Amino acid sequence: MNTQTQTNNYFLLFAGVCTAIAAVAHIGCIIFGASWYRFFGAGEEMATMAEEGLIYPHLITAVIATILLLWSCYAFSGAKLVRQLPLMKTALCVISSIFLIRGVGFVFIMPTIPDNSMTFWWVSSSICLVIGGAFALGTKKAWSKI
Repeated sequence: MNTQTQTNNYFLLFAGVCTAIAAVAHIGCIIFGASWYRFFGAGEEMATMAEEGLIYPHLITAVIATILLLWSCYAFSGAKLVRQLPLMKTALCVISSIFLIRGVGFVFIMPTIPDNSMTFWWVSSSICLVIGGAFALGTKKAWSKI
């Protein structure tokens, strides 16, 4: 397969960059600890566990960061910036759906994580909607080429 060095699918490029930034922010929480968990609105319980040296918040955050990095790779692959990854159409559809569902479904998730602030829910949900929309539009644009 011949990969291009540039893309004309700016939706997937944008989605990939945003998702990579989100992954780096999660990695920052692991590196810099409780103050970052608090800043990003992860909740006092996660911040306190990090302060106590518990591994749980870091494991959860590492899993999320890994998933986000993988999703970023799929966006870049769909944009033809890197080699095509397996199950491309399925993956891009699933990633788009997860971001969009997370963006609108936060009202159902909120009761399960009551420690997070409303600011966290509104900001993170808006970000998920924007990224999910970019994934969806980019997937639609790339569909016939992947």
